[in-house]
Amino acid sequence: MYIRTDEQSAYDNYRLLIGSVVPRPIAFVTSLDEEGVVNAAPFSFFNIVNDDPAMVMFSCVRKPDGEMKDTARNVARLKEFVVHVVDEDNITAIHHTSINAPSGISELELAGLTAVPGQRVTVPRVRECKIAMECRLVQHVELGHCDMFIGEVLGFYIEDEVYENGRINIGRLKPLSRLAGAAYAEVGKTFDMERPRFEP
Repeated sequence: MYIRTDEQSAYDNYRLLIGSVVPRPIAFVTSLDEEGVVNAAPFSFFNIVNDDPAMVMFSCVRKPDGEMKDTARNVARLKEFVVHVVDEDNITAIHHTSINAPSGISELELAGLTAVPGQRVTVPRVRECKIAMECRLVQHVELGHCDMFIGEVLGFYIEDEVYENGRINIGRLKPLSRLAGAAYAEVGKTFDMERPRFEP
């Protein structure tokens, strides 16, 4: 079977994308609006894009009328945001932040999560998250009806329990990912493979 993307709807293409690009890590992003209200939302269009300097990206789908969502508008204006890792312990509260709350209402408060002041950015991090990355906006790219943001990571907040000899202990972090539809996934069976070396 071969499916041309220009011969089916954008929604059909979306369903194939989110069912094929799996599992997807989840960025739980906090930002600040003009009045200082903390906005918080999860995004599964998220990944690393550079390591020196450290950079991450997330992409935010626009509203049906083409207007930017609150997170996108806040990040574009303030040029700062904080990305958190979603895990088994905080997923219920973080999932609640995906509620369609009106602008000016803090999803963080609705979910019962706690804001903690940032160290290098004005945007707060979330206490209930084991890892947080304070980011400064490097680039905002408009892609169709999505806004992609690339941020330089200025600093990591990492709970001691998941930090081990300069690395992250995945078993203690217990990160979650997104699949298609409303499905989430835990980290299952893992295995190591050494990178092959060419021997002339």
